[in-house]
Amino acid sequence: MPGRPSRGNCIGVISDTHGLLRPEALETLEGVGRILHAGDIGDPTHLDALARIAPVTAIRGNIDRGHWAEALPETVSLTISGLRIHMIHDRKALQADTRAEGWNVVVSGHSHKPCIEETGSTLWLNPGAAGPRRFRLPITLAFLWEEAGRPRAMIHPLSI
Repeated sequence: MPGRPSRGNCIGVISDTHGLLRPEALETLEGVGRILHAGDIGDPTHLDALARIAPVTAIRGNIDRGHWAEALPETVSLTISGLRIHMIHDRKALQADTRAEGWNVVVSGHSHKPCIEETGSTLWLNPGAAGPRRFRLPITLAFLWEEAGRPRAMIHPLSI
């Protein structure tokens, strides 16, 4: 894709693995500089596998239960490569004003529907689901990067 930087300058974004971390997902994420997991992890060892690729920031999804999941925040705000990112598993649960908070990216999961949407100064990114297929939705993850001071993203379908 024109304009897309090298993987080392990209953030890999994954969600809704539901206990299935596909080898295709690990292969696709190889070489990214950072990984964000937007919840519904299902198996804590998957965070370790992702961390062998790049530093991981993960949040708890609605299926994440037990002591390991309690250690994960429900939301997190962070800045990576100049992008002010807020992560929340279910976008519908967001109560904050993105502009007032200063976020230029909101990453969510939950719906399993991959989506990139821009509203005002906010890029909304749902990488879709990389775990078990639900309904007829594709198996996907996403890449996120900064370009000319703006967030850019692309959905990447996994060949399974």
